[in-house]
Amino acid sequence: DDPLHGQQEGRFFHGYYRCYCYLPLYIFSGEHLLCARLRTADKDASSGSVDELQRIVGQIRARWPKTRIIIRADVGFCRDAIMAWCETNDVGYVLGLARNKRLQRALGKEMEEARLACERTGEAARCFRDFRYRTRKSWSCERRVIGKAEYLPGKANPRFVVTNLSTRDADAQHLYEDLYCARGEMENRIKEQQLGLFADRTSSATLRANQLRLYFSSFAYVLLHGLRRLGLTGTAFAKAQSTTIRLKLLKIGARLHLTVRKVWLSFSEASPYASDIAQILANLKQHPAWSPPG
Repeated sequence: DDPLHGQQEGRFFHGYYRCYCYLPLYIFSGEHLLCARLRTADKDASSGSVDELQRIVGQIRARWPKTRIIIRADVGFCRDAIMAWCETNDVGYVLGLARNKRLQRALGKEMEEARLACERTGEAARCFRDFRYRTRKSWSCERRVIGKAEYLPGKANPRFVVTNLSTRDADAQHLYEDLYCARGEMENRIKEQQLGLFADRTSSATLRANQLRLYFSSFAYVLLHGLRRLGLTGTAFAKAQSTTIRLKLLKIGARLHLTVRKVWLSFSEASPYASDIAQILANLKQHPAWSPPG
């Protein structure tokens, strides 16, 4: 959520987040930002997803037609429209599925096994069930569901995901632990934008102006990610987040001197990151996109 503290256009109170907010839609491929769309909070969490998938998948396939595409998302995106679109367009999906009484009954045997194992060892225990499932009204067809039966000391923790990947692509445990859970890394990229690059500064009066603000933050992320990917390799900042890059490499004092042929940047002799900056510059110069002066 992107909390609002004024009378911005499209301002709505969201019951889950308990505040007036916008709900931005982000789509990442690893660390690469593919979509940042600002939405009002009176819409479903998945609103606009199919349109963005059509755009993104179309562009990927125009460039890399043989690339296999799989989407991951949490329960807010487990909608029949998204799953049906993926099935029609040969796109894989692994989506969180909200638990209900029917699903929990289907996982009853595995939950009991996990409970007994937890009580016996005193440690968390989990096992999985792979089965077919269809909702009574909202799904257009039956689909593959993975149930994670997990028991923590004193607490049951059942979880479910739905997928169109076959058992040959991934068994139940691998699909949940290695494919679905990796989705959580994307949340760190969202935090990079909202906490480090001011994507939550949506204080303009109109929704269109606030979307532009979100684009500016997104462009900043793309630039810093490019710097991290191309320039920070081999330095202490290779895995640094945007806030660290800004604080230690960009927000530092320097003297700028311009001549006809060169731009001189002079840093303090006591700079603790002098060797890192030299390595970053050398890394960038080696990249094909670098255009040397003159």
